[in-house]
Amino acid sequence: MPKLGNYVYGHWITGDGEGQPLFNAATGDIIGHASTKGLDFAAILDFARRTGNPALRRMTFPERGRMLRALALHLREQNRLDSFYRISYLTGATRADSWIDLEGGIGNLFSYASLRRKLPDETFCLDGEGLALGKGGTFMGQHVLVPKEGAAIHINAFNFPVWGMLEKIAVNLLAGVPAVVKPATVTSFLTEAVVREIIASGILPPGALQLICGSAGDLLDHVTSQDVVTFTGSASTGRMLKANPHVLAENTPFNMEADSLNCLVLGEDVEPGMPEWDLFVKELRKEMTVKAGQKCTAVRRIFVPANKLDDARKALIKAISQTPIGNPENEKVRMGPLAGQTQREEVKAQVSKLLASSQLIYGSLDSVELIDGDASRGAYLSPLLLLNEHPFSAEEPHSIEAFGPVSTLMPYEDMEAAVALSRMGKGSLCSTIVTADPDIAREYTLGAATHHGRILILDNHCAKESTGHGSPLPLLVHGGPGRAGGGEEMGGIRGIKHYMQRVAVQGSPSMITHLTNTYQPHAYQTLDEKHPFRKYFEELQIGDTVITHKRTVTEADIVNFANISWDHFYAHTDHTSIEGTLFERPVAHGYFILSAAAGLFVDAGKGPVMLNYGLEECRFLKPVYAGTTIGVRLTCKEKIAQEKREETDIPRGIVKWYVDVYDNTGESVAVATILTMVMRKQ
Repeated sequence: MPKLGNYVYGHWITGDGEGQPLFNAATGDIIGHASTKGLDFAAILDFARRTGNPALRRMTFPERGRMLRALALHLREQNRLDSFYRISYLTGATRADSWIDLEGGIGNLFSYASLRRKLPDETFCLDGEGLALGKGGTFMGQHVLVPKEGAAIHINAFNFPVWGMLEKIAVNLLAGVPAVVKPATVTSFLTEAVVREIIASGILPPGALQLICGSAGDLLDHVTSQDVVTFTGSASTGRMLKANPHVLAENTPFNMEADSLNCLVLGEDVEPGMPEWDLFVKELRKEMTVKAGQKCTAVRRIFVPANKLDDARKALIKAISQTPIGNPENEKVRMGPLAGQTQREEVKAQVSKLLASSQLIYGSLDSVELIDGDASRGAYLSPLLLLNEHPFSAEEPHSIEAFGPVSTLMPYEDMEAAVALSRMGKGSLCSTIVTADPDIAREYTLGAATHHGRILILDNHCAKESTGHGSPLPLLVHGGPGRAGGGEEMGGIRGIKHYMQRVAVQGSPSMITHLTNTYQPHAYQTLDEKHPFRKYFEELQIGDTVITHKRTVTEADIVNFANISWDHFYAHTDHTSIEGTLFERPVAHGYFILSAAAGLFVDAGKGPVMLNYGLEECRFLKPVYAGTTIGVRLTCKEKIAQEKREETDIPRGIVKWYVDVYDNTGESVAVATILTMVMRKQ
């Protein structure tokens, strides 16, 4: 039987000895072995830090993002996907299950690749706005994020061997940090197949990704404060790893995403026959049977109004009973086996504990009707629906998780009780409230929010586009409090910050401007005879400034702008309504001031500036009355290169300009950041 490879120190290496046997979940046949015996885990981390980390840190965010996009496109090629799907069947996953794992994981690469457009063309990024620390404008502070100098160590679960890896490495690679991936051994053969394609592509720099298939050995005994450890799996294993003396001694960041007792609540307003009732039934059938219930986000607790308990029981049993179970390679099958015999026995043991206070109302622990499958060889298990009629007095449904197609139905009396029951799980990754009533949705969401990482409000209006209860999304945080691990991952830009060091930098605005390549108010400005609008993208420098001629605002300006804009707000046009307001007399429109400023700073001739791209921020600081003279300081604040989407596209970039409009006393009356699209040199 083949032995899986470990990709370490830049080479594929097999571990010593026979290793742990790996099985086809559907047939029980041995398909290979995995071993990490003989690997030098200290050297693995050292290779990541010394080789992978510097290579990634030298890359800018756009370069890292394009790297992720190239990787996603490479993995998505049909011949590779077909190969991955064939291997995925061996894990017990159906075609639909595998789509979530494979193409969902690749989708995460695309999502994080697209975030490059929201990040600067630098190796680091700013965190928030600059802060003035003195009245004279000569001292300020700015938070800066730089990539950590260590490695991301990902210890993953068996249920999503590809998505679990790709959703994590997409984030650390965009941040500029290499990864060492340790998938759960039982399904690591699929992870290994994908990593082989990644390495063969040559898209990632050496050391950016390493893979160990088998035991993690003493890996965590070699971590440093610059590393980041992430763990997905059982809460008990996570706590054990988090307590590693070296992790504690080095204060190594440890992000845990643990399996949790997620719940779904049926609103009191929902009746049989309503669209929301059908959504409730459909969602629960999906949550119990997709991946054979082996999802950290799967619904384990179902709360329904007590007066609808019997209707819900009948509807759920009918829906679940219509799920074809068997060999995942059979097109008729909608639920395959668990990942292995060990997992099946563990689920049975946990269900036995649940039955101490609950009763089994659908399914069997001992038999299951199959299509094209052998229950004596494969890790098959019937969906199991339990009923607990006394959820406040029974501890088991709120503390014991059976990680398979298992869920417990429970009644509640009112929404206050539903919220209290949801909290009894002591922290979960996600919860869903199915309701058509906005007041019920509000009461539940705000009441339960402290105990859940994500809440889905499901009704008929969002159902068509809803991604469902159990689907973490790359732009939203995935994690939860308490039992769920107390951590979070993904979340768009938030996610990369877990792999970066935040440093507060203090100094003069000019120093901070030079450091960050972003203009800060009161920093040194560069005046040039050549108007900035006459410069190409490459020629513009941060701090390039034009100080305009001046213009005096007149009563006619205010009246004419009111007429042309149809903005006849009393503060601009009605002398008799000024008393008791903040104004001495009719004041000029803020948008007139901004328009007048544009008239002062724009160079009207055809040149490199192609168009106005938008307005990022604008503040009106001081009233401008008729008779006030204004001038403008326009300064190049930030430059963002744009990629060509088509070969015929004009090479260009986005330039942010700091607009400071001041009056004849020298005080600023308005500030804004405007964006223009500027040509690059051909």
